Amino acid sequence: GEESLILLDGRHEFPFSFQLPQEPLVTSFTGKYGSIQYYVKAVLERPAAPDQSVQTELQVISHIDISSPALLTPVLRSQEKMVGCWFFTSGPVSLSAKIERKGYCNGEAIPIYAEIENCSSRLIVPKAAIFQTQTYLASGKTKTFRQMVANVRGNHIASGSTDTWNGKTLKIPPVSPSILDCCIIRVEYSLAVYIHIPGAKKLMIEMPLVIGTIPCIGFSSRNSSITSQFSMDMSWLALTMPEHPEAPPNYADVVSEEEFSRHVPAYPPPIDCEEQLCCPVFAYI
Repeated sequence: GEESLILLDGRHEFPFSFQLPQEPLVTSFTGKYGSIQYYVKAVLERPAAPDQSVQTELQVISHIDISSPALLTPVLRSQEKMVGCWFFTSGPVSLSAKIERKGYCNGEAIPIYAEIENCSSRLIVPKAAIFQTQTYLASGKTKTFRQMVANVRGNHIASGSTDTWNGKTLKIPPVSPSILDCCIIRVEYSLAVYIHIPGAKKLMIEMPLVIGTIPCIGFSSRNSSITSQFSMDMSWLALTMPEHPEAPPNYADVVSEEEFSRHVPAYPPPIDCEEQLCCPVFAYI
């Protein structure tokens, strides 16, 4: 109000309430070269005395729903690289990677499906990482800061070998949600699947990610169905060896007595193991 109050000695409390603006507010964020912060400030004006003020920070979150169709579409990338220099080439290294959807939330694990083929003469190592890219725009200039927030490593792949990731998981750490609609600060994420090649530039595939705040509930059942599908596809491994192997047939049932006598002399000469053999009899047998 506009009225002045005369307060007596003692403690006085005055409740205040504010309605946030209807237009979307950008999520609170503190980065390398800038920040987006909100404050609630209270000012006490006193006649013939300096004003007193206090302020406290207010956290604002602009929700991003992962269930939107644009964030539920799978992302697939593939790339190939020839390893070597000039005519000293050793062969190509090919990589293809896929994720089920574009949007995820903090704490979720991203299953990565990848196929790596090493036709070069070098030992390679596949890796995956989540990168955060902060972009600052002010006075017509742009500044970018990029950092890795999570990573995972695969097994070594020898020359002439292949490797497959059937849902290798990479967990998202606690990070700020994506900021995509702010004119001064942007926060974007990407999932990179790359191959470390000794003595050559790494082969990298980057797929865009959006870190949201509202998770998609329907994907829990879908992940379980995908897991059962992979277990069903690999069930043939259990059929390769029976539980009770069948005994081999008797020799007499396969080779007749007449054929056996034709190839084996009736009375083979005795062998003096001690004189003719330099090794024990069991080793000879």
